[in-house]
Amino acid sequence: MSGADADRRWRNADPDWDRWPVPVYLAENYRDLHESDDAVIVHHSAVYRGLARGSLGRAVEIGSGPNLYPLFLASGAARRIDAVDRSAAGLGYLRRQLAEGPDPIWDSFWQRCRALNPALPDTVEEALARVQVRLGDAFALAGSDYDLASMHFVAESVTEDPDEFEEFCAAFVATVRPGGHLVAAFMENMSRYELGDGSRWPGTPVDGAVVARVFGPLTEDLRVSRIDADPGLPEYGYTGMVLMRARRPRVT
Repeated sequence: MSGADADRRWRNADPDWDRWPVPVYLAENYRDLHESDDAVIVHHSAVYRGLARGSLGRAVEIGSGPNLYPLFLASGAARRIDAVDRSAAGLGYLRRQLAEGPDPIWDSFWQRCRALNPALPDTVEEALARVQVRLGDAFALAGSDYDLASMHFVAESVTEDPDEFEEFCAAFVATVRPGGHLVAAFMENMSRYELGDGSRWPGTPVDGAVVARVFGPLTEDLRVSRIDADPGLPEYGYTGMVLMRARRPRVT
């Protein structure tokens, strides 16, 4: 984008998500298992350990992108996991990982996930065999009645419109059945950011109070926490990460 388009507030439809620079993003964020991702894995593993092995028929990762560790985390409880993204670049990477096996960078993530939750399959190949790759987003999947939905660094990283952020979060909740589980992580206070190739992408600054305000009326058993920014990650302008777990209200 350039000129007036670059100066105005971006919405989700504005960037060319099909050109998301997957190799750059992976090199900057997932070449090693950073402390922040370890903290996310620890937090989420506590949720998944409370679910019996294979007890969930279907789970979904919204805006999966090229990130594999959320799929690892869900593989102990879920018999099927839909990895959903609207980016051709992200979908292409996921399909290659499923067809050819995961890149070596994911070894430490897999080992950490499995150490924290022995209910995960014995091998990463077994875990990924449960994954189906789908084109779409939270809006397309609302009403799908998944047993669990997870989302990592998505709603706040696809728009600069706070109202659209809230709409995305509401659609995320609506992807699960009543009583269904919700697990998410958000970049804290991150505005528009730049990756190493010079490409720029939208961001909506949110914090724990915003996450609690948005999800409070939509969920039950809501728990929100945060971790500090990771000095080992690029300086995207964020101040930490917000972690969330909740359930969609049961029908009474």
